[in-house]
Parts: sequence; structure tokens; C-alpha cells
Amino acid sequence: MQPIIIVLIILVVLVFIALIKTIQVIPQASAAIVERFGRYTRTLNAGLNIVVPFIDSIRNRIDLREQVVPFPPQPVITQDNLVVNIDTVIYYQVTDARAATYEVASYIQAIEQLTVTTLRNIIGGMDLERTLTSREEINAALRGVLDEATGKWGIRVNRVELKAIEPPTSIQDSMEKQMRADRDKRAAILTAEGIRQSQILTAEGEKQSAILRAEGESKAAALRAEGEAQAVRTVFDAIHAGDPDQKLLSYQYLQMLPKIAEGDANKLWIVPSEIGDALKGLSGAFGNLGGGAPGFNTGGNGGNGGNAGNGGNGGNEGGPGVVNPRGAAVERREEPPVH
Repeated sequence: MQPIIIVLIILVVLVFIALIKTIQVIPQASAAIVERFGRYTRTLNAGLNIVVPFIDSIRNRIDLREQVVPFPPQPVITQDNLVVNIDTVIYYQVTDARAATYEVASYIQAIEQLTVTTLRNIIGGMDLERTLTSREEINAALRGVLDEATGKWGIRVNRVELKAIEPPTSIQDSMEKQMRADRDKRAAILTAEGIRQSQILTAEGEKQSAILRAEGESKAAALRAEGEAQAVRTVFDAIHAGDPDQKLLSYQYLQMLPKIAEGDANKLWIVPSEIGDALKGLSGAFGNLGGGAPGFNTGGNGGNGGNAGNGGNGGNEGGPGVVNPRGAAVERREEPPVH
């Protein structure tokens, strides 16, 4: 009995192992390469798959999802003989599991070396400044070369990115100084433009202020002149409305004589010619009362005027000079006081 039991146990174990070998479960977005006696037979896709146990074998399981592989910094020489270190990141995806298994021994290493050589070819034709400012151009050129080369390996390169471009330390210092100088220059230009604009606006404001002030003064002068003219017209209209006679005008002339003779420094003053007619009118008026105008001789003898009333010494104390009825210049003489 014991040998039979042992045989049965061995058979059960063999059947269990055969079942395990027969049933293959492949996860989603994965593939498996099946070989029969060392030769490629088929590719297992995601799901439950049946293989012949002990005859078929699974050689390789490949992830079909997009992969991200960063590569270490690589020294690259630019066209102007400067060494820069460039970090790259490759985004790729396996599209053919059979080609990725049999066409290349290690597609990761192959992609890395291809990236380095292509990058050196591209950067070798650019100077440092263009290298720093042409990342999109470098990425597109790398992707085109890698996609073409890796197509036969069953791999599609989706994107190539440059993580960093590090020039030498001395070049970085020079670039920082240059950028600082450029910023200082732009700041000085902006400050000068601001000052210039401020001065322009100030000058325009002063100009507008002067124009408005001049316009205000002009309007004020025009209004004052118009007011004075209106006042003159009003007085003129009032005088004409009152219809003054010759006697009133003569009296007004006599009232103006003291104002003309005011001041001790007045040695010479002008007598209007119309005052002669006024004096004649007043002489006629006083003549009717029995005397002439005190202290005035309209005939030009001045200072010895007619005796008015009681014939006193009024002629000796006549006006301060000789009155010329035609408006001639008359000199005033100082008379000594009479005791």
C-alpha cells in the first residue's frame, strides 16, 4: 500500500505543477514571449492563456506602458569649445514585445547611448547662447533621431526633455555679471525715461497754467475796460440828460484849478484853452453883480484882476501865475507874504 500511495502523491504533484505551467495569467498592459524548445512561438497578451507545460516556456515579460527613464548628466562640447553637462529624460513605450526582445539585447542601454551620441552631434553645431535658448529645437531633433532608430526595436519615443544645461562655473559667473549689467542698464533707462516723462508733464502743466492765467488776465482786463467804458457812457449820458449850461461848466473849471496847482514843486502847469470861455462866462455872471472875476484877467495880464465888490487887494493875491486861455504853458511865481 505504501508504494501506491507514494506514486499517487507524486502524480498529484506532477498534475499540480503541470496545471501551473499550463495556465498563464498576463496582467493588463503587459505581454509575454513564449518559446518552444528555445524558439519563439507566440506573444501572450493580457488575460488567461494556455501553454503546453514542460514544452513551452515564458522567456520575458514586458511592460507595455509608457516608461520614463532619466539619464545621468553627460558632458557635451559646444561649437565655441565650452563643455556643458546636460541631463536628459526619455519617455518611451514598447509597441512590439517580440522586437524589443530579439532585435536588441538591452533597449534601455541602447536608447541611452543613442541619446548621448545624438545630443553631442546636435550641441556640437550650436554655441552656448543658442544651446541655452533652443531647448525646444534640441528636444525635437533628439526625438526625431531616437524615434527613427528605435522603431525597428519595437519602441516608440514619445518625448525627450532636457532637464538641465549646466555650463562651467566661470561661464556662469560671467553670465550672471552680464545679466546684472543688463538689468542695471534697463533700470537706468527706465529711470531716465520716467524723469523725462515727468519733466515733460510738468512743463506741459506749467504751459497750460500760464495759458489759463493769461486768458484769465485778458478776460479780466476786457471786463474792466468794458466796465470803465460803461461807466464813462453812463456819466456821459447823465451829463447830456441833465443839459448843463455854460455857467455850470465854468464853475466846474474853476473847481479844477486848485487841483491843477497842488504841490509846491509844480513850477509849470498846463491850462486848457476851454477855461478861457469858462472865465468869460463867469465874468459875465459876476459883472451883472457889479464886479469882475477876482484875481483873473482873461486878456492875459494876469495877477492884476478886476476889483470885485469893495475893490480890495484881490488882484495882488490872484491865482498862482498867469492864466492863458489858449492852453499855453504858464510859469508859477512865488509871491512874498504881505504883513
